[in-house]
Amino acid sequence: MWRLSRGALDITAWLGWFLGCLGRAIDGTDDALAAVLGKAVLWQHVNRHPVEERQRRVINRLLDGFAGFLTTSKYAAIAKCSADTALRDIGGLVSRGILVRNPGGGRSTSYRLATAAELAAEPPPS
Repeated sequence: MWRLSRGALDITAWLGWFLGCLGRAIDGTDDALAAVLGKAVLWQHVNRHPVEERQRRVINRLLDGFAGFLTTSKYAAIAKCSADTALRDIGGLVSRGILVRNPGGGRSTSYRLATAAELAAEPPPS
């Protein structure tokens, strides 16, 4: 800005910088808004038939930047419950379409949150 006020009246460089900043801000806002809308769609789906508090705690953790996939042992650690309770809770969330089982099985069975598109495609539970 100082350079512009002391010389020629050509503001092309400044406009380029400003529009670049504006573009990056808009891109960041798009990403943040998409994340918020994804959470809203998920919670709308979840709240059709409320979940247990420990299930709510795990869903919130998955929405807030959980690294990797969810396993029964990770669920049990987050929810502070037994592995059997974790398995029952996960089964309930899978049957409602909130969690999706990843390919693979046995001891390596893992789960992820359903995407907004997957939730929208699923008919509401009866």
